Amino acid sequence: MTLIIRNISAIETYPVRHPVLRAGRPITDCYFEGDDLTTTFHLGAYVDQQLKGVATFLMYQDDSIEELKTYNFKQCYQLRGMAVLHEMQGQQLGKKLINHAEETLKNKNVLALWFNARESAVSFYEKMGYQIVSKPFEINIVGTHYKMYKAL
Repeated sequence: MTLIIRNISAIETYPVRHPVLRAGRPITDCYFEGDDLTTTFHLGAYVDQQLKGVATFLMYQDDSIEELKTYNFKQCYQLRGMAVLHEMQGQQLGKKLINHAEETLKNKNVLALWFNARESAVSFYEKMGYQIVSKPFEINIVGTHYKMYKAL
């Protein structure tokens, strides 16, 4: 298995975002606000030259997260649209995407990464050193989530 992680465009994330995060919904639901900002970047994980995982990183600070209040806006990024195709889940692809992103963010002098994690993904992120910083909350159509955070 040859793995390459590289920057991709927002629209290149759709073939993975759609079946994993937006199944049964219109392809237009794969667009996220902020996808096209110059400060946003998207990573694609290619296994044997086939796109199998994606993640999007936006410069954004959530003022409701107490742990982020010590950072300025440019020091915080939000992870969105983390997705690995079903046939590749459990093969460390998500972990490798996050590790790559953390190094990229550190090189940009970003000090914190946060996100809204689906309830089913919380243990994955906890194993990577992220902590829950909110009570559970519902996102319409998607389900129960927790805000999670890690100082880089």
